[in-house]
Amino acid sequence: MSRWTIDEPATLDFDGVVALKATLIAGSISVLASEERPSVLVGDVEGPPLVIGHEAGMLTITHERLWEGVLSFLRTHKTRAAITVTVPRDCPVTLNLVSADAVVTGMTARTSIRSAAGDVTLDGVTGDIDANTVSGAIEAQGLDGKVSFTSVSGDLALAGGAVDTLAARTVGGRIAADVDLAAKGRIEVNTVSGEVALRIPESAGAEVSLHSAAGRIETSFALDREERAVTRSVSGTLGDGSGRLSVNTVSGSVALLGRGDPSEIGTPGMEK
Repeated sequence: MSRWTIDEPATLDFDGVVALKATLIAGSISVLASEERPSVLVGDVEGPPLVIGHEAGMLTITHERLWEGVLSFLRTHKTRAAITVTVPRDCPVTLNLVSADAVVTGMTARTSIRSAAGDVTLDGVTGDIDANTVSGAIEAQGLDGKVSFTSVSGDLALAGGAVDTLAARTVGGRIAADVDLAAKGRIEVNTVSGEVALRIPESAGAEVSLHSAAGRIETSFALDREERAVTRSVSGTLGDGSGRLSVNTVSGSVALLGRGDPSEIGTPGMEK
């Protein structure tokens, strides 16, 4: 195994990378799809040095004495690094972040993200995405595939692209998605108090079920509405009903809107 300890700006190149796993306390990491030779560019390191390993195509990046670094970060906020990684677009990516921010672009394999407070931007990622945050936000555009999102208070915003499956669960985070729904695709959103705003093509085919115990439900589609003393629901069939779209909240508001022009993509607004 090749191993480097980095405590100052540096650049490393590799013969081949088949998977990337990075753990970062604070700072930033950018993962870029590239046809060029895989590389790691370290622009800044503060606190414990980085340890970079490369074995059998597995590229790993982490802070030296990681847990000591976490404790030091909590005490002094001086553990951080700025990293840019280029890898083949079909390279699976795993990121574990404490408060570091991340950008991932152009990847086609599975992307897995665990973040406490760091924000994540995804651009043109077409592989399966698994994102779990505490308070960190996920913003994405041009996705195509399966998206799984779980958070406590972090927000999710998707704009553009198509999803086969969107499964989003949050306590208080807001969910906003303006996407195409693939044939037989599924969108399932569950929140406690988080607001939900979805926009899909008016031509989409799906069985729709929207429920909220105390929140407002609005839709531009002609669906059946039912209001009881303690719950509100809207349901019905769009087009051929081949897909499924369901939203369940306790007190969050729900908005389901349609758009006629597939090229008219934008993230739907939300009330504060």
